[in-house]
Amino acid sequence: MMAPIRVTMNANDRNELLAMLARESYFERELTLASGRASNYYVDCKRTLYLPRGAHLAGELMLALVSAERIGQIGGMAAGALPVTDAIVGAAWRHGYDLTGFFVRKEMKDHGLQQQIEGAFRTDRLTAVIDDTITTGGSSLQAVAAMRAAGAQVTHAFALVERGEGAAQAFAAAGLKYVYLFTADQVRDAARAGRSG
Repeated sequence: MMAPIRVTMNANDRNELLAMLARESYFERELTLASGRASNYYVDCKRTLYLPRGAHLAGELMLALVSAERIGQIGGMAAGALPVTDAIVGAAWRHGYDLTGFFVRKEMKDHGLQQQIEGAFRTDRLTAVIDDTITTGGSSLQAVAAMRAAGAQVTHAFALVERGEGAAQAFAAAGLKYVYLFTADQVRDAARAGRSG
């Protein structure tokens, strides 16, 4: 049974994490995204999520969003979802919030237990998909398909950074409520302000 607890968001922590993402994770250059789209900027959240303070802040802040929706387990497609999922699960332990995590492989393993979904995955928990940065939502929806095929009730999608390029519409069409911490515009604005400051 999930603990009836809601973790509140700390505004100072939110500002600190935004500044960290702007400083450590934001790059302006021409490149191709996982969605196949071209872009002139990139938010590499893993550069922040693998810093101890970044992982702590992301876990605390994302748990505030997750607990508000009463989610019981969270995970997404490897490898994008791994560090943010781990951060949230760690924060859940610190707050006494009953949350488990998992990840979805692109393909089922051909050895061992031959599972596509790895970790503490259960079908009796309200489930959400997560990724660090989401553009069109394609990877997350692929993970959702695997979760639903395994018998989970998937109701929400979460992101640390939302790029605003179609994911909201795709998630709505899949029956998912979409919740995110920052927009890519917020990260870009913070990065540019930091350079000019």
